[in-house]
This record gives sequence, structure tokens and C-alpha cells, in this order.
Amino acid sequence: MASINTNYGAMVAAQSLAATGRELANVQNRVTTGMKVSSAKDNGAIWAIATTQKANAKALDATINNLQRSQSINDVGLAAGESIMAALTEMKALAAAIDANSGDIGAYQADYNALKGEIDDIIADTEFDGVDALTGLTVTLTEDVATGDAVAEIDAAITAATTFLQAQGTTSKSLERQITFNTKLQDALEAGA
Repeated sequence: MASINTNYGAMVAAQSLAATGRELANVQNRVTTGMKVSSAKDNGAIWAIATTQKANAKALDATINNLQRSQSINDVGLAAGESIMAALTEMKALAAAIDANSGDIGAYQADYNALKGEIDDIIADTEFDGVDALTGLTVTLTEDVATGDAVAEIDAAITAATTFLQAQGTTSKSLERQITFNTKLQDALEAGA
């Protein structure tokens, strides 16, 4: 009759080796994914929370992109508004010079018209991704600077441009804060996931 001897030490070693292999696979999975809990099997509650946090972090990508697009539109509006303000400042100086000069004003009128043309072009062409970046800014100027109404119209346009630029500047700061907040929130969600 044949007898089979059981080597209990070898069985324990084999079981220990299998457990070590499972733990090694777990550690490799964590290292590969960068997560302590990489599946519901590891810890269902934490995995569910982490999955929700990851989804929220991904949703913040769209929010941040939209805020950055808004900031770009705002920046284009600011740049255009500053260019308009510079042209208006020159136009006011020209109008004052014309009021003080009773002689030939043709050169002044030509400069004034060129600046008015610049403003008209800026207003017509200032958009970003199909969005008018100067929404809310209206500039109305006379063609003939010698009428005497030019200075009053330019003053009104400067007031409108100043109000527009103030609002754009405030919006720009607000958008920067929102982008910073959402980026930090996204980082926190990703770190906690």
C-alpha cells in the first residue's frame, strides 16, 4: 500500500506565497492607477465617493474652459476699449485745437476723420469667437469737427468708454478669481479622489 505524506510546511509556504502575490498585484494596481482604492472591491464606500469626486473634477473642466473663454472675450473688449479711449483722447485735443483756430482746419479735420475711422473699425471688427466683445459700448461722433458739438460728443464718448472699461476691468478680476477658485477646487477633488 502506498502512503502519501503531507508536507504542512510546504502548504503553508504555498498559501503564504499566494497571499503575497495577491498583495503584490494590489500594490502594483495602486501604483499604476495612483489611487489607494482603485475599484469598488477594494472599499466600496470610498470608491463611490472617489468616483463622484472624479466626475465632479471632470465637470469642472468645462466650467473652467467656459470661464477662460469669457475671460478672453473680456480681454479683447478691454484692449479694444483702451484703443478707443486713446483715439478719443487724441480727438478731443484736435477738437480743442480746431475751436481755438480760426484758420485752415483741413489738416485737423483729416486727422479727426482718420481717428473716427479707427474707432468705427475697432467697433465693427472687435469680436472673439463670433461674440461682440464691445457689447454695451456705444460711441456716436459727428463727421464735421468744426460744428462745435464735437467736444461735447467726444466727452460723452469718453464717459461711455470709461464706464465700459471700468465694468470690463471689474469683470476681468471676477473671472480671474472664479478661474482660480475652480482650479483649486478641481485640484482638491482630484487629490481627494
